[in-house]
Amino acid sequence: MEWKDRQGHHISDGDENDKSLRFLYETKFGGIVLSILVRKPVSDFVGWFMQRRISALWIKKFLKNSHIDMRQYENRKFKSFNDFFTRQIRPECRPVDLEPTHFISPCDCKLTVFPINEDSTFAIKGGRYTPDQLLRNKELAQAYAGGTLLVFRLTVDDYHRYCYPDSGVKEKNVHIQGIYHTVNPIAFRKYAVFRENTREYTVLHSDNFGDLVIMEVGATLVGRISNLHGERRVRRGEEKGHFDFGGSTIVVLVKPNVLRVDEDILRNNAAGCETVIKYGERIGSSIRVKGEG
Repeated sequence: MEWKDRQGHHISDGDENDKSLRFLYETKFGGIVLSILVRKPVSDFVGWFMQRRISALWIKKFLKNSHIDMRQYENRKFKSFNDFFTRQIRPECRPVDLEPTHFISPCDCKLTVFPINEDSTFAIKGGRYTPDQLLRNKELAQAYAGGTLLVFRLTVDDYHRYCYPDSGVKEKNVHIQGIYHTVNPIAFRKYAVFRENTREYTVLHSDNFGDLVIMEVGATLVGRISNLHGERRVRRGEEKGHFDFGGSTIVVLVKPNVLRVDEDILRNNAAGCETVIKYGERIGSSIRVKGEG
């Protein structure tokens, strides 16, 4: 899928043409291999291996292939590949917009915006979903009919820690066990990824945008979604957690008449492009400022 920056400039054709993904998702033999790779035991094993010291041998090659500027990150020796993958960025490299009426991105990502229709459906890459299928909670899902669904897709070169998009009180984390398809758009052609993948969500009773559902979605060879907090008061820009090795996605559901997404993002969206966004960056503003109304 094509990516654009905030000025609408083309950045990349994304990783949709990756040969290995095409093999897995578009060939018969690849499909057999894929049926093994998406299972939890395989993901758990890869996660275990990426914690071992020997996995650090892959860091140098990964940096070369991914073109990551390590000057932005903490300067230290990494104990394993996953220690490197979950590295901390220098705070000055990811300033957080603290204006209360601005909605910020929880992570580095490629952002797409989807309207949730009044009949509680939304479409992603030809597949139709409902909030109930994501949450497995019909009562909670109904509150977001007519609202907005934001898909923050992380690729392997992104910073894999994420934050709260607003201050507020969060509820407990709800885990939904599933499998581990890639979140690359190539997978959406054949599989209902957001209905099948392992995911975890919480409701954030935010100060400026009402009740937000924040969901982390695991992906191929992601062994763990690591959230830091249970029920508690949280701050805008405070770290919420991180993903271990692999690509992954954060989905945020917003109720109707709450969020006005910035125009440049909507223009890219209408052109079928993801917008490249950074952790803590403004992506919209509040329509109403306080509470649920």
